Amino acid sequence: MAAAVVRRGPAGWWRWHRRVAAMVCSRAMASKTPVGFIGLGNMGNPMAKNLLKHGYPVIAYDVFPEACKEFQDLGAQVTDSPADVAERADRIITMLPSSPNAKEVYTGANGILKKVKKGSLLIDSSTIDPAVSKELAKAVEKMGAVFMDAPVSGGVGAARAGNLTFMVGGVEQEFDAAKELLTCMGSNVVYCGAVGTGQAAKICNNMLLAISMIGTAEAMNLGISMKVQLVCRRILSGFCYTVLQIMWIFQNALLTMSNQHTEYM
Repeated sequence: MAAAVVRRGPAGWWRWHRRVAAMVCSRAMASKTPVGFIGLGNMGNPMAKNLLKHGYPVIAYDVFPEACKEFQDLGAQVTDSPADVAERADRIITMLPSSPNAKEVYTGANGILKKVKKGSLLIDSSTIDPAVSKELAKAVEKMGAVFMDAPVSGGVGAARAGNLTFMVGGVEQEFDAAKELLTCMGSNVVYCGAVGTGQAAKICNNMLLAISMIGTAEAMNLGISMKVQLVCRRILSGFCYTVLQIMWIFQNALLTMSNQHTEYM
């Protein structure tokens, strides 16, 4: 076969290479069960792509059909509603903009809970109100499924690189099952405690960042009002370094506490 490819020249080689790559990809995906992904926006898009890169067949849905077109071209199945995703997959990840969006996707007229299977694992990576996460967890539990909140830190760049940090809340016995999927999209997956504690950790994360930004802005404003030259440049440089240190300390503290199985929320 190799000799035949050589005789056909570069064009023949590339056709053969594509066929082999497709067969390898097909075998890899066949060995893993499908994962539903709902919410293909700025964060959800690269996260779902990383699942595909790791060989997971993805069953996708987004309220904007144009967001699904790219995934259809990549080999993902595209559905018409969250309920259809739940019908085809027993592991689902949601990445949504707000609490009302999350409620609609889970409990709406065409929501996940309309067709969710017993024993399904539902992971919500949206940043929403912890009370809403607890509310959704109760509704999911009534249907015989499992809900975990797993908001992220890192932004779009980390989502593309697969370097997100996940802060996970939920039943500890289900953490390993969630981690299997989340490690395809992130480099740090931290167990925080019961449902809602993932969101609580994300709030603390955002609070640290906000306080640092406000303090820096006030210091810059004071320096400018007092005619201090180059204060903006110097403070901003120091701020960036300090924020990186704070976020590193916070995330590593979470990892340490998680490894020690310490309840801190």
